[in-house]
Amino acid sequence: MAKIVVALGGNAILSKDASAEAQMKAVKKTAQELIKFIKNGDQLIITHGNGPQVGNLLLQQSAADSKENPAMPLDTCGAMTQGSIGYWFQNAMKEALLNNGIDKDVMAIITQTIVDENDPAFLNPSKPIGPFYKEAEVPEIKAQHPDWQIIEDAGRGYRRVVPSPKPLVINEYPAIQKVVDAGIIPIVSGGGGIPVVRKGNQLIGKEAVIDKDFSASKIAQLIDADKLIILTSAGGVFYNYGKSNQVELKEVGVNEIQQHIDANEFAKGSMMPKVQAAVSFVKTTGNPAVIGDLADVQEIIAGNKGTTIVKEAIESVVK
Repeated sequence: MAKIVVALGGNAILSKDASAEAQMKAVKKTAQELIKFIKNGDQLIITHGNGPQVGNLLLQQSAADSKENPAMPLDTCGAMTQGSIGYWFQNAMKEALLNNGIDKDVMAIITQTIVDENDPAFLNPSKPIGPFYKEAEVPEIKAQHPDWQIIEDAGRGYRRVVPSPKPLVINEYPAIQKVVDAGIIPIVSGGGGIPVVRKGNQLIGKEAVIDKDFSASKIAQLIDADKLIILTSAGGVFYNYGKSNQVELKEVGVNEIQQHIDANEFAKGSMMPKVQAAVSFVKTTGNPAVIGDLADVQEIIAGNKGTTIVKEAIESVVK
């Protein structure tokens, strides 16, 4: 039985329709893909993003803000979206399991991620959250929210950005390990986990969002996972992406791909953190990481799709 951490992108939860009904429908569809790991005999640990959801929730909080009903801070909104998305996944996965004749428990765990309060990321907001805006909409958004920082996000539009410190440790990982050892499917580190700093016996929330791929890599390292799989809507890793000479990698060693990371060849708001997170896992554990499309789960399990990053490769293999 392989112990596999699967990191899901926003496409697994939210499309254009931000209603609860639409998101639950998307999660049910995603569960149908994830059940394939269980049917393959693997022990699954699920992590997921929450960027669109937490951004939308902040907008709702801001719109209803008053002295009697004050808006919740970002860390609390992160916890709220962890709970709601975890609830959707917990029910969707349990339903998919029962429909396939599998009696297995699923548990969503509100997860806190310890960060360094002096992390330079707090001075350089970079993590996109919330909806995409057109360039023409940006001046009005800035006028409504003068404290926001808005940047262009990987050619997809403009979004608000917040600090994104690196995870040091997943606070609940010993409990998560016990859940995994019991054969339960945990849903953890939603949205990268709630960023907190330790002050004595206290954990104090910070106004930030942790990259869910870095957090997935960290939990995979801490529980000694056999494999980290990062599922996207864009397939595997490409060199020269979007150009006439682009190639998709089938297998590549960490030393080679690190050279391309150092040369800033991957999009910072999309593929770069995925590749960095995968490399960190492989370097630390010696186990492989895969980046691939959510729609290709069965082929990823068979080793026919996605990009596999390994500790050592004689030469990279392209598709």
